[in-house]
Amino acid sequence: MKIVTNQKLVERNAKIGRYSGIASLVILAGGMFLSFRFQNQVWYSLTALILGFTLSQVSIFYSTRFARSPRPDQQLDAALKGLDDRYAIYHYASPVSHVLVGPAGIWILFPFSQKGTITYNQKKERWQRKGGNLYMKFFAQDSIGRPSLEIETGKEQLRKKLTQIPEFEVPELHAALVFTHEEAEVEAEDAPAATLHALQLKKMIRKREKSEQSLSMTAVRVVQDALDREN
Repeated sequence: MKIVTNQKLVERNAKIGRYSGIASLVILAGGMFLSFRFQNQVWYSLTALILGFTLSQVSIFYSTRFARSPRPDQQLDAALKGLDDRYAIYHYASPVSHVLVGPAGIWILFPFSQKGTITYNQKKERWQRKGGNLYMKFFAQDSIGRPSLEIETGKEQLRKKLTQIPEFEVPELHAALVFTHEEAEVEAEDAPAATLHALQLKKMIRKREKSEQSLSMTAVRVVQDALDREN
């Protein structure tokens, strides 16, 4: 499998995560100092608290995705290790963050690091999770969010890119939610998009390759060539 990763973007975002984390600590410490030094000027410490907290959230967002190892893209690569050279995966090198192109079709992959039991509530039409880190949930850093919105946006962005290929009919675009934490348990067979543990990802791709939903190698090469030209 060919792996294409936008290393410049990864390195830049890793730096954002590190520096914003340092800045948040400095600002919060400064706010504490001001609260003692100027006890009548509450506005100073309050402003520092808000700014420091905001930067800490920025740091967590970028650090978990780009600074910690293994990164989400590396976890996807490991899960798909063993696919032959007919496949290519693009990380931060296309209109979507992670896309796999091969005989199994065109797959937009959404990695999640949350642990716990993952289910899909058909009545509420949303993914849910039981268990996990309550502290991180409180700060909205350990939430699944609304993947349905991300899926539709991702498909539209990628479809817009592929429609620029001359005389090419864009095939169906697929999406998969991939949970990478070793303590994640996925029980969402009724979800509208493939939802599975990373350990099952390669098996699903190989199964799709043998189904009627497979993609011809002509179409595979056309899409890969178009994405390769962007890198």
